[in-house]
Amino acid sequence: MDYEAETLRRLQLAELEILRAVDEACSQLGIPYFLDGGTALGAVRHGGFIPWDDDADVGMLRPHYERFLAEAPAVLGPRFVVASPRTHPQMAGMFAKVMLVGTAFQTRETLEAGFDQGVFVDVFPYDCLASDSRAAARQQRACRRQQSLSYLYHSKHITVPHGGVLGACERLACRAAHRLVCSATSPQAIAARFGRAAAAGATRGGAAKAGGGVLAASSVSELGGLTEGQAEPMTVEGSRWATLSYAGTAFPYEVLAPARPIAFEGATLQGPAQPEAFLEALFGPTWTQLPPESQRRNHAPVHLEF
Repeated sequence: MDYEAETLRRLQLAELEILRAVDEACSQLGIPYFLDGGTALGAVRHGGFIPWDDDADVGMLRPHYERFLAEAPAVLGPRFVVASPRTHPQMAGMFAKVMLVGTAFQTRETLEAGFDQGVFVDVFPYDCLASDSRAAARQQRACRRQQSLSYLYHSKHITVPHGGVLGACERLACRAAHRLVCSATSPQAIAARFGRAAAAGATRGGAAKAGGGVLAASSVSELGGLTEGQAEPMTVEGSRWATLSYAGTAFPYEVLAPARPIAFEGATLQGPAQPEAFLEALFGPTWTQLPPESQRRNHAPVHLEF
C-alpha cells in the first residue's frame, strides 16, 4: 500500500506515543537508550521524523537491552506489548519491538509468519565486538548467517536485490531455501546460535563501568549464549559495538554513550553521545543532504489499522 499524507502522519504520531512511553519507562528504570538509524537522522536533520519515514528505532547496549526486556513490560503497562523472539517465536528479526495494543501493521512477511504485528518501535541490541578484527568479522558473519536463516524460516517471500529474470530466479531460490530451512531447524535453535555468536565479543573477567554505572553481565542465556555464571563483561575502553541483526556499522563506545538529550517532534528524548559522528558513520558524509525522491523509501504494510 502507499500512504496518504494524513495516514502517514497519523502513523508517525502513534510511533511518537510509543517513543515517549519507552523514554518514560527507561527514565523510571534507569536504562540508557538512544534514538537509532533514521530516527536519529530525523532528530538531527529535521527535528523529528524524516518526512517520508514510517518507522522508528531505538538502540541499547546489550546489558541495557536485557534489562529492558525483563523490566519494561511492567512499567509500560497494558497499552503496550514488548515482543522479542523469546516471547514471540513468529518474529524473524533478532531484536525487540514495542507495539501499540489495538493496532495492526502487517506486512506480507508477518502475515505469512503468523506474527500479529501492531504499530511498533524497533529496539535494537548493540553487542560488544571482539577486540581482534578477524574475530569480530567472524562474529558479525555468524550473526548475519543466523539472521538470514531466521528470515528464510519465517517467510518464503524474501525481498531480493534484483529484478527481471535474475530476480525471478532469486525468488525461486528463496522459496526452495524456505522449505529446506523449515525442515532442518527451528526458530529456537536459530535464536540460540545467534545468541552464542553475539556473545562472542565479550571478554572474561569482572564487570566494567560505563557512563557512571556498571554494565552487568549480559543475560544471553535465553538466546543460547553464555549462562549467568559464565557471563562475560563488556569492556568499555576502546570497545566497539554494533547491532548484529544487520550488517551494522561498528561504533566506538564513546560515540554511543552516555546518551544525551535530543529534540524530537517537540519531545526531549535520548540520542547517541556524539550524534554527528554516529550519523556520518551510519549514512556517510552527505547525511545532512536530502536524498533524491527516487531513494525516499519506506516500509508501507499490506494492512494498517489504528
